[in-house]
Amino acid sequence: MQNTVGNGNTGDERILLGLLESVERDGAQSQRKIAADLGIALGLVNAYLKRCATKGLLKMSEVPTRRYAYYLTPKGFSEKSRLTVAYLSSSFSFFRSAKADCVCVFEAAKARGLGRFVLAGKSDLAEIAILCAIETDVQIVAVVDAVAAPGKFVGVDVVSSYDAVSQAFDAVLVTDFGRARDAYDAAAAACRTKPVLAPALLGLSVKLSNGEAA
Repeated sequence: MQNTVGNGNTGDERILLGLLESVERDGAQSQRKIAADLGIALGLVNAYLKRCATKGLLKMSEVPTRRYAYYLTPKGFSEKSRLTVAYLSSSFSFFRSAKADCVCVFEAAKARGLGRFVLAGKSDLAEIAILCAIETDVQIVAVVDAVAAPGKFVGVDVVSSYDAVSQAFDAVLVTDFGRARDAYDAAAAACRTKPVLAPALLGLSVKLSNGEAA
């Protein structure tokens, strides 16, 4: 589960759900492994584990390797179930809004002759944009994300910078949910002659290359 959608309490609950799921799968794994799987800082994992133990969601026992193993309590299982239902509900709502926004952006872009996109940010929103690109007959040539590992994401190349994009493209679509404004500013600075667009749900006020509002 990628922790890329929403912020505030929603982001907190998604981290908590991911942590409880991770402990249920393997309570003896290291905190470093949990942090890597969830994509969050090691210190944050430690803080969440302590909070969960205080709330009675987890219990701890020492294991021979001088570490602690964590186990879900009945209260922890109940909380995981509640968070799962809440996550699925918000995810379906998010998917509908994101899909509608991406289709709208792509259709408007096609009308202006823009058919090849780079996505700014590897995220759930980027995955939806890639699916919508197929539906609207536009092409996603790469995902740019400075902190993501290079490779493939839903069949699309992931690179660390715009200079590393190997194919020609017409525009950039911001898909970094957590750092949308930073992603937009970085794309605008790196791709001065190309429009940088964004789905409406990100709440960005963007400008086209001719200075008009998008």
